[in-house]
This record gives sequence, C-alpha cells and structure tokens, in this order.
Amino acid sequence: MASSSSTLPVALLQFNATVGDLDGNARRIAAMAREAHAAGARLAVTPELALTGYPPEDLLLRPAFMQACDAALAQLAKSLADLPDLHLVVGHPKTVGDDVRTRSMAVLRRVNAASVLHAGRVVGGYAKRELPNYQVFDERRYFTTGRELGLGPLVVDAGGFKVGVLICEDAWFDEPGAAAKAAGAQALVVLNASPFHLGKAAEREARMAERARALSLPLAYAHLTGGQDEIVFDGASFAVDATGAVRARAHSFEEQVLPLRFDIAGGASGELAPLPGEEAQAWGALVTGVRDYLGKNGFPGAIIGLSGGIDSALVLAIAVDALGADKVRAVMMPSPYTADISWIDAREMARRLAVRYDEIAIEPMFDAFRQSLASEFAGLPEDATEENIQARIRGTLLMALSNKSGRIVLTTGNKSEMATGYCTLYGDMAGGFAVIKDVAKTLVYRLANWRNAQAEARGEPAPIPERIITRPPSAELRPGQLDQDSLPPYDVLDAILARYMEEDRSVDEIVADGFERTTVERVARLIKVNEYKRRQAPVGIRITHRSFGKDWRYPITSKFRA
Repeated sequence: MASSSSTLPVALLQFNATVGDLDGNARRIAAMAREAHAAGARLAVTPELALTGYPPEDLLLRPAFMQACDAALAQLAKSLADLPDLHLVVGHPKTVGDDVRTRSMAVLRRVNAASVLHAGRVVGGYAKRELPNYQVFDERRYFTTGRELGLGPLVVDAGGFKVGVLICEDAWFDEPGAAAKAAGAQALVVLNASPFHLGKAAEREARMAERARALSLPLAYAHLTGGQDEIVFDGASFAVDATGAVRARAHSFEEQVLPLRFDIAGGASGELAPLPGEEAQAWGALVTGVRDYLGKNGFPGAIIGLSGGIDSALVLAIAVDALGADKVRAVMMPSPYTADISWIDAREMARRLAVRYDEIAIEPMFDAFRQSLASEFAGLPEDATEENIQARIRGTLLMALSNKSGRIVLTTGNKSEMATGYCTLYGDMAGGFAVIKDVAKTLVYRLANWRNAQAEARGEPAPIPERIITRPPSAELRPGQLDQDSLPPYDVLDAILARYMEEDRSVDEIVADGFERTTVERVARLIKVNEYKRRQAPVGIRITHRSFGKDWRYPITSKFRA
C-alpha cells in the first residue's frame, strides 16, 4: 500500500485491552502497529484510552497510575523507533498542569488524550473536547476538556496527507470536526471506546456518516473489542467516505488490524465485513463478556446450577461457547418438586455439550431446615419462605463448590426476573457473574432458538433440548408452580419493562399504549420495591442501553410512584 500526497494507507488497530495492564497493552499495540506497517500502513490508529483500557475509572485518581501511563507511552514510542515512516496515534490519559497537593490527596488535572508517536518520540497531542456523562459514562468525574484548557485541534501530516484526530464523543458534535477541517484536515480518524448495546453499531455508522457528509471528509472509526466488567465492546471499526457511505468495516467481537485507504477526493476503501443480526450481536456480546470476565480475572472455569429450565440452559450454552466444555461444570440440585423431565433434559443438555455434570439432591438439607424451624413455623402455612430456603440451599452448595475449586458461579437470572424481584437473595442470585442479567425473558427464548439454529446449520446437534424451550417456565419450588402464576405473560411483562425502565415512560403513558392499568401499576411497584435486591446482585453483562448496572441509579428508599 504505497502512499502519496493524494492517498494515504491507514490501519485501525481494533484490539482487546485489559484495564490497568499498561505493559501488556503497550506490547499488543506495538505488535499490531508492526503488522499494520508490514501491510503498508503509514498511519495507524488505536482506540480511545487503548494504553490503559476503558474505563480505568478511579485508577485515574492515583498519581502513581498516571505516572506509569506516561512511562508506558514513552516506552511504546521508543519501541517503534525503527519504523520512521509510520505515524501511530495512541489513546491514553494524560496529566496537565501542576500537581496540587492537599492534606488528603494529590489533585490532578487530567485529559482524555491522543498522542502521535513518530520516529521514537511523541510529536503531537490532542485532548478530548466533549466528555460524555450519561448511561455508563462518567468522564466529567475524571477529565478536563481540551476546550477548557484552550487546546486546539490536532492534524497529523503523514507523507503529505493531513488527517484530523478526534476522540469518540467529539465526532458526535459539530465543532471538533469543523475545527480539524479548518486546520487543514483532508480526512478524520476517531479513537473510540463505545460500549455495546443492541443496535449500537448501526447507530454509530449513521452518526459518523452524518459527520462525514457535513464536513465533506472521509472518516475512519477505530474501536475497542472485548469485555470489561459489565461493559462489552463490539469492535466493528469502520470507515466512511465523504458521502457517508460505509466503505470498510472490521469484524465484530474480535481483534483485527483493518487496513484501509483514504484519497484526496474524499474516498475511503478497505475490507467490508458484514454487521451481525440482533441475535448474533447479543450472543457475541454475552460470549465475549463471559470469556473476558473470567479470563482477565484469572478464574479457572465456571460452575452453573442447571435446573432443566430455559435460563440455566442458555447460560450453560453461552459459557461453553465462551470457555470450552472442559472449563464448565453443571450441577443439578433436585428438590421434592423437581419434575422428572427437568432431570432428563438437564442430563441430556450436559451430554450434548460434553460438560462435567453432577447431581446433589437438596431434600435432606431442606428437611433439616424445616425440622429446625418447625417450632417457629408451627401453625403457619408454607409460603415463599420454604421456596426461598430451597433456593438458598442451592446457592450455598454452588458457592461451596466455587470456594473449593476456584471456579466462579455464573448466575442464571434474566432481566425480567431481576426487574420484578422474581429471584431469591442469597439463593439463585448467589454467584460471581450474572450472565443474562440484561437479557429479557422473551430474548432468552429468541437466543436459545438462534443458537440451536446455528448448530443445526453446521450439521451439529442443537445444544439446548427442544423441550427446555417449549415447556412452560417454572421455578419448581412448590407443586405445579408456573412463572405465570405470579407474573404477567412474558411478552406483556417485557413490553412494559422496556417502556418503563429503558424509555422512562410513566404509568399513564404505558396505559395509553393499551396495557391494563392494574398490570402496569403492579409491574412498576415490583420494580421499585426490589431495588434493594438488585443492589446486592453480582455484576452482569450489559447488552441494552439501560441495564441494571451503572445505567440504573435509583434510590432504594423513595416515595415517588408515577
């Protein structure tokens, strides 16, 4: 890919950063930069805060961390000194101004920065001008804007072709891109760490297409991939030409060096990978989230309580895709109310996925609890108390197996259950990572059917037995129990939850959409009174724009009821 003043070969370094692993991230950036250079690139671009991983959160408040970032950046520049015809744009945090000491801490002014590395040195820098402070973003807690500091645009001259540098949110606003063009930019590159939610990839491309058309400049978008706690980054880095047409796109949920070319006439060209459909996006996010949460935190494997129901079946299939069958263990813990078909289906699914499968009956322990509490409960009917005891026995067993083996317990509660409190504190909520915490029950069924269809298309057995998908869902904590005994039908429940929780619609507005008022009011009440449970739930993967994590910060104690 030869360069000239009328064209520029570029590479987007889409990689999976680990927060705080400065040396490891720097080595990976250097290796990808060398791969890009070997492919002909003369400008390579990392994602936002690539050196630290995103989001580093309160690590940024530690002066020692910021000093280590500076040292890692300098070392990265030196490590590429033998590539004098490559300009590398790297995202990292940077301290600006003086270190002001107080009695308790060092108060630093920081910027979310991009630096240009060339011939072993840092030869240019940029500070993000628009700081997001919504959904999972909290950048105003940590950073000062480049605008506040009076810092201007950055335009990189790479072999006579001039490229303006923006960082993520900057490209969603008019001023930063316009300033870069006024400073001579013939194209734009945007460093990004944009957390995944369903439909976000298409939204990004549409907004960047608008920016390219408004400025009549081609634009390339370098994006992270991988999981970080509850957040997942989906990759799918891309480039649009000056008309807004997508001309290059990297694959989703995998590392990749994406070569592309800008030209002086506003063109952009390169490999164009397809965007996955919604179920494929969700599956990719969930698999990535599990793989990286366990891998980056050093867990040797996972344990799942397999009930014979749809939720635990889906979590088991995700875990096997993420980790491999050898790292996943399924444990069936039948009670006196467990149906025979639950045993049969759980055993069959474990066989299909070739995971270790064990059965530990909880009836002896359940009987012991009831005997110990008999005098306290004398004359009182059985109710949710006894149901919760069963769930808590199972949670205790799973956590004991986790403690002995080091494997993490993956919980199996879905978003519909978390919203309405249809889950047991210290029972089925016990565990280390909540895989489908942001997956509504209706989507659980869609994903199960999608995964089975993918297997069948490859000539493989479906991982989830069909009866698990088709039988009515039940917690099996009392005779003949069904979820719909105490909850609205899931299609109704999920539609109300989407409006109330994700769209912030009022009860009256939802009723106006045709839902029964008593049902809407009951669902809204369940959401509110179960906030205390959700605060004690494990972190889980975010796949919607409003998850029960950093997106959701409602008070436990509140009298507001609309």
